[in-house]
Amino acid sequence: MELSGGMHAVCVTYEAGAIQFEEFPKTKEPAWILGVGYNTVSGGTGPMSDQGWGCMLRCGQMMVAQALICRHLGRDWRWNSAAYDNDYTKILQLFLDKKDSCYSIHQIAQMGVSEGKSVGQWFGPNTVAQVLKKLALFEDWSSLAIHVAMDNTVIIDDIKKLCRSARQPTPSQVTNSFLHNGVSSDQTSARSRSPLPWQPLMLIIPLRLGLSELNPVYADCLKACFTLRQSLGMIGGKPNHAHYFIGYVGNSLVYLDPHTTQPAVELEGNVPIPDSSFHCSHPSRMNIQDLDPSIALGFFCQDEADFADLCDNLRRLIIGQKTHNAMFEVVQSRPTHWPPYVLPTRPDGTKTDFTSLDYELEGDRQYDSDEEFEIL
Repeated sequence: MELSGGMHAVCVTYEAGAIQFEEFPKTKEPAWILGVGYNTVSGGTGPMSDQGWGCMLRCGQMMVAQALICRHLGRDWRWNSAAYDNDYTKILQLFLDKKDSCYSIHQIAQMGVSEGKSVGQWFGPNTVAQVLKKLALFEDWSSLAIHVAMDNTVIIDDIKKLCRSARQPTPSQVTNSFLHNGVSSDQTSARSRSPLPWQPLMLIIPLRLGLSELNPVYADCLKACFTLRQSLGMIGGKPNHAHYFIGYVGNSLVYLDPHTTQPAVELEGNVPIPDSSFHCSHPSRMNIQDLDPSIALGFFCQDEADFADLCDNLRRLIIGQKTHNAMFEVVQSRPTHWPPYVLPTRPDGTKTDFTSLDYELEGDRQYDSDEEFEIL
């Protein structure tokens, strides 16, 4: 938001300590400064920051970024700030805070409107999973198939149908895809005519493991998920305070915390992307019993054999053990009373202009409550 120097001056105090700037609330009422009225929402550009509402969106970015690292760089890849890798750079480009980056905060917030979430409204784990599933349809470089298993049920036949399906975008979709990461439209079109026999799978399983707090009977089962080779971790946390959980030690969950507001990365020319803010140097821990019961588990399967191995391990380690209380089911076929499975498709002419969206004003913003965490 561009305001005059006089407008900024009233935000500064001369008290001891670091100077803090406080954003003006976005309201319909004008702000009057020294006889001049200012419109704090002029321009219709929406929020200038995701502070206060974007933590679950950032956690969703973390999980899909880990899936893309497994897809392109391998699970054993580790970040080296001194090394340059072309595929790594392409992955980063997908998450830049720009409207034309497929998994940017702009596109996640934009797509959230289709899930009933206004820009600036807090997401629950299931909402961000549904949004990522839709956005993946626009990202052709990775050909990542995202499946969200609903009603606590992983249906093998549905996932095989999804991963064996070939993406065949229309010419306009090829031309207007969010980001080709240096791949020309002709190359993208050629790849679409020769699809992979199995699209790499990102499986997300939203769950609710209690009413207002985690039911302790699920603790061992939840921890067992982190031991699987295909694990992408878990998104969840506390109301208004989401984390990306990557493992556990004892009864403590290990997580990465997105609650550090940082400037957006700006690119100038063909220089390497300054990527230090994309990584977290120090993980944190929290007791598993402090976890909100609404979560979403993530798994990545590179090929069909990898998916078969995941299903076997889920049945053996998590579902089949009598000492565990199963959090979900793995079944071969869709229940007969369910509607038929429909492959997700990418609509042509999807609107991608973030700036034209309405957003919530300060007095209308709704933060997370128990209703935000979807009961499945």
